[in-house]
Amino acid sequence: MTTLATRTASSTTGTRTLLACLAVAGPLWAAVALAQAATRAGFDLTRHPLSALSNGTLGWLQIANFMIAGALTLAGAVGLHRALARGWLPRLVAAYGVGMLAAGLLVMDPADGFPIGTPYGMPSSMSWHSYGHMAAGTLAFTAAIAACYVLAHRFTRAGNPRAATASIIAGTALLAGNLWAMSGGTAGTLTLAVGAITASLWISAVAATLAINSR
Repeated sequence: MTTLATRTASSTTGTRTLLACLAVAGPLWAAVALAQAATRAGFDLTRHPLSALSNGTLGWLQIANFMIAGALTLAGAVGLHRALARGWLPRLVAAYGVGMLAAGLLVMDPADGFPIGTPYGMPSSMSWHSYGHMAAGTLAFTAAIAACYVLAHRFTRAGNPRAATASIIAGTALLAGNLWAMSGGTAGTLTLAVGAITASLWISAVAATLAINSR
């Protein structure tokens, strides 16, 4: 992967550590969420969003997952600010991290049979924290999509069309997955999960490459 324009003076151990936080954030969040999705009774990824895992007796696992991933992402945004020559990417990644933290603090309501014992279908009304969770998700997804497209622009300028294309694919996967889910499309929660994981893994991969190349 072609190196993005960086500040050579900022290639310090501290900056590499911060970038490593971002490199870990995406894989960690995806692994913990998918492990729960595969093992928690009553959860169906084609019907339930990964955020629903914050409910129930084991809900603290997904809440902690959001909070840890958000904190790591914020730390990584600081690393990007130190490492990159200029641009919007650090701010967008910071907004993504804030959205993740807020999504952990503001838990969505139980719905559609999960956790077990919850009535099927969507609730007739939503709590304030469920609305807050939706707002946090909107912030996180919008920032992640924009970050991927900004990466595409930076990689194009750096002469790396393959990485630019990967950035566009990652951003578009999240954009399309979110729009399909919001439209009530079949298995929309699954397409949203695929898009969110794709974008987060790509952002983490770019951070890992920056950390390696800053040595």
